[in-house]
Amino acid sequence: MISLIDTHCHIHETDYPLDCGEVLAAAGAAGVEKIICVGTDLQSSRDAVEFAVMHENVFATIGIHPHEAEKTLAGLGPAKELDAILAGAFLAKKIVGVGEIGLDYYYNHSPRETQIKMLNQQIELALKHDLPINFHVREAFDDFWSIFDSFHGVRGVLHSYTDNLANMEKALTRGLYIGINGIATFNKEPNLLAVHKELPLDRMLLETDAPWLTPVPFRGHTNQPSYIPKIVEFLAQLRGETYDEIAESTTANAEKLFKI
Repeated sequence: MISLIDTHCHIHETDYPLDCGEVLAAAGAAGVEKIICVGTDLQSSRDAVEFAVMHENVFATIGIHPHEAEKTLAGLGPAKELDAILAGAFLAKKIVGVGEIGLDYYYNHSPRETQIKMLNQQIELALKHDLPINFHVREAFDDFWSIFDSFHGVRGVLHSYTDNLANMEKALTRGLYIGINGIATFNKEPNLLAVHKELPLDRMLLETDAPWLTPVPFRGHTNQPSYIPKIVEFLAQLRGETYDEIAESTTANAEKLFKI
C-alpha cells in the first residue's frame, strides 16, 4: 500500500469530538502515514505544535485564519508571537508551514482591510523562515493575486479549492499546489468537476479539513484522516487514473512542498 498524507486537518483542536489516539490508529491502518495539523489562531497554532510534538509523523502549520484577523490584531503583535513559536530549533522541525491564512470575502467575519494586513504580515513571516503557506481564499481572488504578486518566492497550496479553472491556471502558473478534499466526492457542480479532472497530478495535494467536509460515503460523520482513501478512490474513477498513481503523486507532492 502506498502511503498517503493528509495535508490539512484540525484534529488537534480542543473541541474535536473523536478520541485522537483512535483517530491516529485508524489513519495508520488506512495508509495515511503523515498528517499536518493546521493552526487558525494563536492558541490553535500552539496546540497544533504541541500535538505534533507528542505524535510521530504528525506535523503542524501555524497562522491566523482570515476569520480571526480582527480579533487577533486587537492583541499585541500577533506576527511576533507566531515568530516566537518558530524560535525553538526542535519545534521548527515539527512546524512545516504557515497557515491557514488568506482572505475570505464570503463571510467577512473580519473587515477586508484587516484581513489584508494580517495576510501581508504572515506572508512576510513565511518568507523569513522559508516556509510554504497554506492559503484560504474564498471569493477574494482579485485582491489575493494582487497581494501574492507583490512578493517574490512564495510557495504553498490553495487549501480546499472550489473556485474556477481560470484561477486554478493562475495558481499553477505561480507554482502553487491545489488542495482537494471531501468536497470532490459530493459537489457535482460542472466547473468544479472540471477542476478535479484537469488539475495536473504533480500539483495535487490531498486533505480532509477534518472535522469538516466529510467525504462520501461517510457524510454525517465527523471527518478524520483515515477517510483520505475515499477521496483518492473518487478521483481515480473521475480522472481515469489508478489509485496508486494518485497516491504516489500526491504523497510526493506533499513531501516536496512541506519537506516531510
